[in-house]
Amino acid sequence: MAAFEVHLRAERGRSEHTRRAYLSDVRSLLRFVDAGPAGPAGPAGPAGPAGPAGPVDLPLLRGWLASLAAAGQARSTLARRAAAARTFCAWAARTGRLQIDPSVRLAAPRRDRTLPAVLRQGEAAQLLEVAAVRADDDDPLHLRDLVALELLYATGIRVGELVGLDVDDVDLTRRTLRVLGKGRKERTVPFGAPAAAAVELWLAKGRPRLAQAHSGPALLLGRRGRRADPRQVREAVHRLLQHVEGSPDLGPHGLRHSAATHLLEGGADLRAVQELLGHATLATTQVYTHVSIERLRATYEQAHPRA
Repeated sequence: MAAFEVHLRAERGRSEHTRRAYLSDVRSLLRFVDAGPAGPAGPAGPAGPAGPAGPVDLPLLRGWLASLAAAGQARSTLARRAAAARTFCAWAARTGRLQIDPSVRLAAPRRDRTLPAVLRQGEAAQLLEVAAVRADDDDPLHLRDLVALELLYATGIRVGELVGLDVDDVDLTRRTLRVLGKGRKERTVPFGAPAAAAVELWLAKGRPRLAQAHSGPALLLGRRGRRADPRQVREAVHRLLQHVEGSPDLGPHGLRHSAATHLLEGGADLRAVQELLGHATLATTQVYTHVSIERLRATYEQAHPRA
């Protein structure tokens, strides 16, 4: 398990959250292997080509997923556990811990493609106005929250990518961010004039008041001068959205969804939005076209006399 964790971190570039989830999934699989036909019992034994239940093969992997489904686990959880099993088995076969990779033909239920909740363009503008008014006081954290919201909505980056930004990752002349995304893939994302103005004000009047010797190059800082974390940004988004009447209660990821939806509604190309969001496949980005269609349908039903 320790070697697999190193593989996830050093070779695959997985985030701490993903590593923790995958390790938990693999421990569940190993407990199932160790328990045999009777079902999971006790801690997992060593990961080898065969446990007490016999070889780790495709029927065993399918049986593990079936037991999880029978226990009522959601389709999204089953999909993630299957992905963790495939990653683990491929690594174990490559490193000689398994003779063959039994997960090549392992299928899992598709995730439910629920449409994400998003802000309307007017609601997004109102949210940023609320943040700007709040930032016009003597608290540098309010200015940091404004920068966080402006960049999240302007670029559609993930909150983990946002708090991972360093000062040198921001090019105010070209109005671009250098973002390190999933799998440690780097991409360049543009942003607009309002976000640039907020960043300039933060660097001139906000960040210097919080920066300390241990702050390092982090762009966004917390009260004690350390790099801001996703929880702080999430709390700011929820808190400020309470002042936008009629808006859904979203977190930072909701601003990412909103940015993508508004780009497509404004005529942006789907592949350009894919590049901006850092999606590995176009299929992931296509969910936002469904959001736009649902909005169009709602507007039609509200406005057309024969809807």
